[in-house]
Amino acid sequence: MTDTAIRPVKRQSWLRNPIVDFCIKQPAGTVALLVLLVMLFAGVFAEYIAPYDPIRNNMASMLQPPSWKHLLGTDPFGRDIFSRIIYGARTALIIGLSSAFLGCTVGAFIGAASAYFGGKIDNAIQRCIDLMLSFPLIVLALVVVAVLGRNLIFGIDINLILAIAIPIVPQVARVIRSSALVVRNLPYIDAARIAGYSNTRIVLRHMIPNLMAPFLIMLTAYIAQAILLEAVLSFLGLGVSEPVPAWGLMLSGSASDFFEEAPWIVIFPGLAISLAVFAFNLLGDALRDWLDPKFKT
Repeated sequence: MTDTAIRPVKRQSWLRNPIVDFCIKQPAGTVALLVLLVMLFAGVFAEYIAPYDPIRNNMASMLQPPSWKHLLGTDPFGRDIFSRIIYGARTALIIGLSSAFLGCTVGAFIGAASAYFGGKIDNAIQRCIDLMLSFPLIVLALVVVAVLGRNLIFGIDINLILAIAIPIVPQVARVIRSSALVVRNLPYIDAARIAGYSNTRIVLRHMIPNLMAPFLIMLTAYIAQAILLEAVLSFLGLGVSEPVPAWGLMLSGSASDFFEEAPWIVIFPGLAISLAVFAFNLLGDALRDWLDPKFKT
């Protein structure tokens, strides 16, 4: 009769937690993530954080410089810029996150399907992608938003989200296809075919989950692009319209007329856009370094 030693089950060290591992290995990405969490917190709880109503005009406080009463000054309509920037974070996140997620998700499905089927289907999809990529991102977005017009649902312009998402689709589809070409030739894909699984199930259940690393990296990058694109469209008068607080909208209209007299009405919204875009780009770079096996130590 042999004695078998019962080995205690090793508990996973807290150092192996993926969040802790990311914070240790990517300090710059951690700082970017904290900035974005603050931005998310400000957008969600804007009603409790903002000291003033962001859309209420106050002609007695027009073009007030930054002070303890108005931390970032006021605009030509007497509206508190700090309050409008806080509410603008909500607008940027809603449009940026939804449009980037929609565009990246559709692009990932198209890219994976294109790589999986190959042949004539792949060639047809790639030629359509080439056609869309021949237009600059901002030009394609301008065309889409001009054609679709406005469609407000619960105060959110759905057509604006579509206008920003559509130019993202071919960009993501091209990158995902290159990764999916490698996944398509792996043994478990052949095993799924032999098992009789449908093409839809193979693409959705077996290929897409193994493409999550490039998907997440591109998602963070294109959230930054979506926020910047929304700001540009709003600046040109084709995005968010008054009185909705939006960072790009705060730079348009009469802001340029009062720039020399009251530079704070342009500087602070511009800094908010730059900080958000920089944080998302920095987070995307950190995720790429953390998820890529070539950078593992």
